[in-house]
Formats: sequence, C-alpha cells, structure tokens
Amino acid sequence: MFTGIITGVGRIAAVHPLGSCDQHGKRLTVATPSGYLDDVGLGDSIAINGACMTVTSLASDRSHFTIDISAASLGKTAGLDQTGPVNLEKALRANDRLGGHLVSGHVDGIGRVSHLAEVGESWELRVLAPAALAKFLAYKGSITVNGVSLTVNRVQDLPDGCACSINLIPHTVQNTALGHLQAGSLVNLEIDLMARYVERMLGMPSQ
Repeated sequence: MFTGIITGVGRIAAVHPLGSCDQHGKRLTVATPSGYLDDVGLGDSIAINGACMTVTSLASDRSHFTIDISAASLGKTAGLDQTGPVNLEKALRANDRLGGHLVSGHVDGIGRVSHLAEVGESWELRVLAPAALAKFLAYKGSITVNGVSLTVNRVQDLPDGCACSINLIPHTVQNTALGHLQAGSLVNLEIDLMARYVERMLGMPSQ
C-alpha cells in the first residue's frame, strides 16, 4: 500500500527488452536521489509513477535499482517504457502517517493531460480520464495521477471521457515530476480505493 505522497523524484535511465518480441516485458534501470535507497532491500515495493513494482537489483553504491515489468503491465500503464523523470514512493509502513489517501499502486486507467498552466500562485491541471472511470470521480474526491494523491476540483462528463480539473500547489510542482507534464502527456490514474469497493457492493444482487 501507498499514500500518494511522493518521497523522491527519480529517473528511468535505461530500458532493456527482456525478449525479442512484444510479448516480452522490459527491465528498467531507475536512478534515485542520493540516500533514497539506503533502507531499501531486494524484493521491496516501490511505486513508479503510481505503478507498484518490485526491486530486483540494487547498485552497489545505492544510486539506482532495477525492476522487471511485464508486457501486460506495460500495456496498462503510461511512461514506463521510456527514459525520463518519474515519481517514486516506497511502500507504506504500518506506523507511517497517512498523509494522502490509501493507494494500492494498481493503475485503473490512462488519462491524457489537456491543460497545465499557472493560475495565480498555483497550477491548474486538467486530465481527460476514460469514460469507464467517470462514476468513480467526484468533486472534492481523491484521485492519483502518476502516483500523486490529488483532490478533484471539478468534473465534467464528456462523450469521450471525464474531464477532471485539479489544483497543484507550488510544493507539488517542485517536488514531483508533474511539472514535466504538458498537453497531450499520458498519465497513470488510480481511483479512490473506497469508491471501488462501494461500486462493487452496490452492484451485488441482494440476497
């Protein structure tokens, strides 16, 4: 489990295929800030742009780690098949503060950024989410965008999806990789965990 509070901005430094065809996954080498991996061991979970991954190797100088990602996971996520900056979060410990909201690290859909611009001292981020996720998105509800726990300020149902408007404070822009987004960027979305269970319970037939 995670909280959506980013603990470091890393960088996918290299992407290596694990086989010769599209049915094979890839091995990612992720560079991290100094000291970030000091308390990380093999097999630990780290969310990369909101997708929970397993550490498969650690550099001797603890400057980077690797993960293996399957072709199935690559097909359901965005931005994990290319080099560039990524949001990192280590798995939640039982005694940690829950600063954001409960995040599973399982991507529910891929959204597309339609707008990112400064508004006063903050930034407005607009994302078009898949229509299938529309029922889980609500005003003042929680959504995870590339691993960052955010609050939805406005929702609008459209023929091709659900448009979400989100306010980013300067701290979020400066301490995550969201500031690198631009119109057209694809992002990983995870809906609120409680909304997923409520939908399941309401959809069950009464006994």
